[in-house]
Amino acid sequence: MSEDEKVCLIRGDGGRAIRGILDRIGDKWSVLVVATLHGERMRFTELLQRIPGVSQRMLTLTLRHLERDGLVGRTVFAEVPPRVEYELTPMGRTLVEPAVMLAEWAVEHNPDIERHHEAYDSRTD
Repeated sequence: MSEDEKVCLIRGDGGRAIRGILDRIGDKWSVLVVATLHGERMRFTELLQRIPGVSQRMLTLTLRHLERDGLVGRTVFAEVPPRVEYELTPMGRTLVEPAVMLAEWAVEHNPDIERHHEAYDSRTD
């Protein structure tokens, strides 16, 4: 398979698979949840405390989506009150390195992107 063919694998389904995955990991909270869970099991309240700005509702929805995608595992302990812990699955752990690389790229290039936004927005054409 050529490099061009690899890049254009979206041809088979019109890009739906790639868009679906990027929609999930590119949302506002998923990468932060994955990064926070890296190397640790955590309870919901711990995650809520460690991810600034996330609401209970958004954390709940994000965890459900990540669990549905197979990136996060949820363990319920039969205690009173019930205890629930979250952790990355083996597949979820494979997302950490590319997510960190993307985050580093964003931090490195954000000043340039902001300059381009300002230049574009100030054009009078």
